[in-house]
Amino acid sequence: MEPSDAVRLYGEAWAASDESERRSLLERAWADDGVYVDPSARVEGREALVAHIGGFQEQMAGHRIELTSGVDSHDGYLRFAWTMLGPDGAAVMEGVDFGRLGDDGRIALIVGFFGPWPELEA
Repeated sequence: MEPSDAVRLYGEAWAASDESERRSLLERAWADDGVYVDPSARVEGREALVAHIGGFQEQMAGHRIELTSGVDSHDGYLRFAWTMLGPDGAAVMEGVDFGRLGDDGRIALIVGFFGPWPELEA
């Protein structure tokens, strides 16, 4: 699987409101023991990620995450940008995810960062 395919499926899982569809997408894109970490959560394992995304959808009803860049990858690592859109379609938050792929091409690790790049300190 190409890194861009894994990220596309992963992104589709964040948009899938049906739990079984989300699980099916993640079975194709996410390693069994994959780890997801961002400033607000750490989730270990595919089933935990299925539940985490469901929780996000409940807490942030009407919001959605869209990929806003292509996938940059090398040596089993990747990065891509995303934006969270509110119910009105306006950007609420942007971020960047860095990740590592497993030997089978599925995502084994995502480390997410929220917001714009920090200002350079003088």
